[in-house]
Amino acid sequence: MQTVKEDIWTFLKNTDRKIIIYGMGNGADKIFSQLEKQNVKPFGVMASDDFVRGQLFHGYKVQKLSDFAQQISDFIILTSFGTQRANVIDNIINISRQYTLLSPDVPVYGETLFDRHFFAAHQKELQTVEDLLADDLSRKTFDNVVNFKLSGNIHYLTDVFSEKEEVFDHILQLGNHETYLDLGAYRGDTIEEFLRHTNGNYNSITALEPDQKTFLKLKDYAKEMKNITLFQMGIWNEDTDLYFDASLGRGSSIKKDGCQPLAVTKIDTLFKRRTLTYLKLDVEGAEHMALLGGKNVIQRDKPKINIAAYHRSEDLFDLPLLIKSLHPDYQLYLRQHPHIPAWDLNFYCI
Repeated sequence: MQTVKEDIWTFLKNTDRKIIIYGMGNGADKIFSQLEKQNVKPFGVMASDDFVRGQLFHGYKVQKLSDFAQQISDFIILTSFGTQRANVIDNIINISRQYTLLSPDVPVYGETLFDRHFFAAHQKELQTVEDLLADDLSRKTFDNVVNFKLSGNIHYLTDVFSEKEEVFDHILQLGNHETYLDLGAYRGDTIEEFLRHTNGNYNSITALEPDQKTFLKLKDYAKEMKNITLFQMGIWNEDTDLYFDASLGRGSSIKKDGCQPLAVTKIDTLFKRRTLTYLKLDVEGAEHMALLGGKNVIQRDKPKINIAAYHRSEDLFDLPLLIKSLHPDYQLYLRQHPHIPAWDLNFYCI
């Protein structure tokens, strides 16, 4: 596995160039926090022209890129938000052609950075996963994602962007009689995706969404559908009560403590007496626990699995190794769908 020699955090700590944070919000908060740990002070904060209204962020007046270009001649731009919108990605790429632009990889959940120390500590597991991958694009994607996480260079990502249609057409190849479990169903977008690739034909759909407001929108979306069961619950490795933090919208997550109680269940409970053929997991950092709670069903049924691998730094090796331990016959594929940073990274297991 060929990797960059210097990670982004070491580079930022050692550079004398001015650093501009591009964006405002939770991602920017995390980047500010990491830079503070490195004793690195940003020069300023920028936003796209339409979002600059004289506001302050972390004590900085938010400015346009053109404002900074007039003030200083050489600077580094750090993107601090996630996007899958083609026009925004194109704009980021265009900026990167004119300026040094990096996209720091800060974990959505957990505090562990994917830096050179993390890579060294887990190089064996990472190499094991790469060797298990089933095709050349998966292996190239794996290498590029590792290098992106280390370097922040977005061109490692854009070089391996692939559309989901390829996955459904050539890997998952869903049939017309699938029994589908959608974990993290949100408002029904992944159910709609499922229906599109099965021509609306299926055996049954079971969908879980923990957020109350989002669950009501999911119910409204599915109100005319047949053979669908919806639960306002979370998924875990046991049937119990935990807590839910709904403050991050789509990124809201299950926690072991908090103020909003939430019932959680496990895959083995939901499908104790039914065969599962297709499993999608995008559960905001709870993927590992969800897999543990589906051990019996996965070993019994070997469902096709579509699992997000971008919430925690260790997801890139921990999740595929866990899946292979539950059923060694799985073939593993990895795809990076268009998104900056690497937040639409998924393993597909068949």
